[in-house]
Amino acid sequence: MIRPVLPGDVSAVARALLAVPESARLALCRRIFGGAAEAAAHCCLLGRLHPLWGDGSLSAAARRYALADEPFLDDPAYLDCTRLVLRELASVLETGREGPAG
Repeated sequence: MIRPVLPGDVSAVARALLAVPESARLALCRRIFGGAAEAAAHCCLLGRLHPLWGDGSLSAAARRYALADEPFLDDPAYLDCTRLVLRELASVLETGREGPAG
């Protein structure tokens, strides 16, 4: 279970990805999605924020990491990161997978 995803969630995850080397981006993206799912379940069960991952939003999970300054939308690296986030989101929605993929 993940919370509804807003544009700011996608931006926050993309900015976290932009702050790491390209080779680390997929793993970090999946970790953020997994942390958000863990937090959403925690909040649902216990009625309070997860101590590490926050409120179950992708934005809260992404903010555990350093975020690059928000670039313009025509920045090629930022576009690559945004595409990665959207592909992972589509995968989660299509397969029902919530956490990191194996």
